Amino acid sequence: MLVHDSVVIGAGQAGLSSSYHLKRRGLSHVVLDADAHPGGAWQHRWDSLTMYDVHGIAELPDSSPPDRAKDRADDRANVVVPEYFDSYEQRNELPVLRPVHVDRVTSDGVTGEGDLLVVHSGERSWTTRTLINATGTWSQPFVPHYPGVESFAGEQLHTYQYPGPLHFKGKRVLVVGGGASAVQFLGELAPITDTLWVTRRPPVWRADGFDREAGHAAVALVEERVRQGLPPASVVSVTGLALREQEQEAARLGAYRRLPMFQRIERGGVRWADGTFEPVDVILWATGFRPAVTHLAPLHLRSARGGIQLDGTTAVLDPRVQLVGYGPSASTIGANRAGRAAAIAVARYVASVRLPSSDLESGARSA
Repeated sequence: MLVHDSVVIGAGQAGLSSSYHLKRRGLSHVVLDADAHPGGAWQHRWDSLTMYDVHGIAELPDSSPPDRAKDRADDRANVVVPEYFDSYEQRNELPVLRPVHVDRVTSDGVTGEGDLLVVHSGERSWTTRTLINATGTWSQPFVPHYPGVESFAGEQLHTYQYPGPLHFKGKRVLVVGGGASAVQFLGELAPITDTLWVTRRPPVWRADGFDREAGHAAVALVEERVRQGLPPASVVSVTGLALREQEQEAARLGAYRRLPMFQRIERGGVRWADGTFEPVDVILWATGFRPAVTHLAPLHLRSARGGIQLDGTTAVLDPRVQLVGYGPSASTIGANRAGRAAAIAVARYVASVRLPSSDLESGARSA
């Protein structure tokens, strides 16, 4: 039976970073990716998202990120970034298999060298000493339920289905959500059609700049939540929102005058608790995503507080499991650091099940 040192699930930024660092440490592994092509979630972004629009692309380890210079500003991010990932995989000869959709991960403690994990995909399976989960959030869109939602006669779309601004021309669009995607959608839509914006809480606008140091500080705040076993919050929730140059026209048109959440949805629009009704043709749910971790359910990793508690990237309830692209490392800022940390943790765990305790103590003293 072939037993890998690790199996990485997902070949986005965090997964590729993890694979790179595992390979550098001589750890046998395979990367299982559900997509048919390289690029992670970037390949599924809407066509109107250009390199000028993206908030930032952190470079993969020992590489240079795609150029965001003015001469490439109009290039589609869902083409440029996947090409970058594809080139990186090939140049570093990373062991990526695709398409492989993982159904579940189970524990199989039949050997004497430490419990093994089995990663299942239909009739195929991979046995491994450790797991690095890098599945991100894109495959788990979140849409809240409101009374009457089934009766709405118009169109409902989520961020992951966004077809670009021209699709909405001539339609009255209600954008729901207080994150960066909602701000960007309004920036594209308000100049060409009628829009409304609703959020659960008043948006927090950021007036100052957002440099790398501020990004790391924001990641640290999210990291504290997962350390406590709470469900992760988005990095944007602690950074605040900012309008970019290309969103100033929408601001001038009043697109960012936010309304509180409606009480119910009706056939032709939405109604508030005070009886106010607004007719709309489209509801665009920019309501975010949840971590794609349902395949880990058989391992019972969730804490009593609802999240998967982590010590760094290691699951507290099962040290065989590393989570990257979860919580703080769901951002481009945190993904590379998490990949390296996960590989280091895997190396330590693999050493602990391979070597007698006396050898471990000797190795620890020499290190």
